[in-house]
Amino acid sequence: MLIRGRSGRIAVWIVFAVLLLALVITPVLVTVITALSAQWTSVLPSALTFSHLSGVFTTENAQSIGVSVQTAIVASVVAVVLGTWGALAVQTLPGRLRGPIDTFFHLPVAVPSVVVGLGVLIAFSSAPLILNGTPSIVILVQAILVFAFAYSMVSAAAERMDPVLGKVGGSLGASALRLLVTVRLPLLLPAIAAAAGLSVAICMGELGATIMVYPASWRTLPVSIFAESDRGDIFGAAANTLFLVLVTVVILGVLGRVRHRGQER
Repeated sequence: MLIRGRSGRIAVWIVFAVLLLALVITPVLVTVITALSAQWTSVLPSALTFSHLSGVFTTENAQSIGVSVQTAIVASVVAVVLGTWGALAVQTLPGRLRGPIDTFFHLPVAVPSVVVGLGVLIAFSSAPLILNGTPSIVILVQAILVFAFAYSMVSAAAERMDPVLGKVGGSLGASALRLLVTVRLPLLLPAIAAAAGLSVAICMGELGATIMVYPASWRTLPVSIFAESDRGDIFGAAANTLFLVLVTVVILGVLGRVRHRGQER
C-alpha cells in the first residue's frame, strides 16, 4: 500500500469499513428487513412476515421481470456491439479527431437519464420513424445509456493492445477482417464480456429514462417498484427490489460463467 505506517493503514481500513457499511450494507439490510416486516412503526419492525415475499410471485411481476430481462439483454447486446465497433473505429482516426469523437461517445453519461429519455421520446414520436408506444423505444433508451460504458471499457482495452500485432499479421498477408476476427477481438474478449455484464446490471435497474418512454404493455420491474413505492406500498416495493437483485445476480453469474469458459478455451 502507499500508506506504510501501521496506524495509517488501520485508519484507511476503518474509513473503508464505515463507508462500506453506510453506502452498501445498510441499504441492503434495511431493504431485506422491510421486505420481511409486517409493520414498522418504531426503530425496529414490530412483526415479521413472509407474505410480501410470497406476493412477489405474481403474473404481473413475472411479466415485468421478463420484460426487464429481455430489454436488458437486447439493449446490452446492441450497446456492446456498437461500443466495440466505436472503440475499434476511433483507433484508426487521426489524433486530432479522436478527442472530439471520444467525447461525443461519452455524452450519454454526461447528461441526466431523464434528458435522454425525453429526447428519445420527442425524436421518435413522429414520422419518419415512430417508436413511441413500442418496446423498441425502451430498448433504444437503455442501449443509449449503457453505450458509453461499453465503449469506454473496450476502448481502454484497445488502447493497451500492442500495435505491432496488426503490423506483423499484415506483413504475413492477413486481411484486415482476419486480423479483426482472429487477433483483435479475441484479445478484447475479456473487456467485451465485462462491458456486457456491466451493461446488463445497469439496464436491469434503470428507471429514470425508462419511466419517460415505456408503454403500458412493456413495463420493467423497476417501473413496477417505483409505482408501488409511489402508492405507499413500501413493503411490497422492498420485496420486489430483492427479487430484482436476485434475478440480476443470477444473470451476472451466468455471464461470468460463460466468460470464464470462454477464457479457458
